[in-house]
Amino acid sequence: MTDHPIIDGGDFRRVLGHFPTGVTVVTALSSQGPLGVAIGSFVSISLDPPLVGFFLGKGSGSGAGIQEAGHFCVNVLCADQLELCGLMASKAEDKFSGVAWSPAHGTHAPVLPGVLGVIDCNVDSVVEAGDHDLYIGRVQHLDVLSDGEPMIFFKGQYGTFGTLPSA
Repeated sequence: MTDHPIIDGGDFRRVLGHFPTGVTVVTALSSQGPLGVAIGSFVSISLDPPLVGFFLGKGSGSGAGIQEAGHFCVNVLCADQLELCGLMASKAEDKFSGVAWSPAHGTHAPVLPGVLGVIDCNVDSVVEAGDHDLYIGRVQHLDVLSDGEPMIFFKGQYGTFGTLPSA
């Protein structure tokens, strides 16, 4: 039997909060209509095949909708989209009321207005990971839609890098 150290949840969040993450909204088009959830745990997994992923708490109502839809679209948020992020992070009944979204190229999942880019995926697998599930998507289409500044989450706050040099 392996002993596992007891890690305080508050300490865990505080320390990992010092690791900056990008902010995305994962969307899908289920039989119940469009759904969206703000995600800070998006990750690139593989180039061949092209796979991406994100973590979603097991208690999230969005998980069942994404699995039922069989697809999702990752919308990469710009720094000036804090209001949209807040809406998608909320428990609002209709998060898409007043949001003029367009259908993604392949899956028709919602593409949100003004986002930096989109990664349109079919669900490849869902893996249990503690109190979260890892949703792995096989990329079907992706594109850069804007040249704005990315939204960053760091130490419990939203911000940006500032102006980045051109590549």
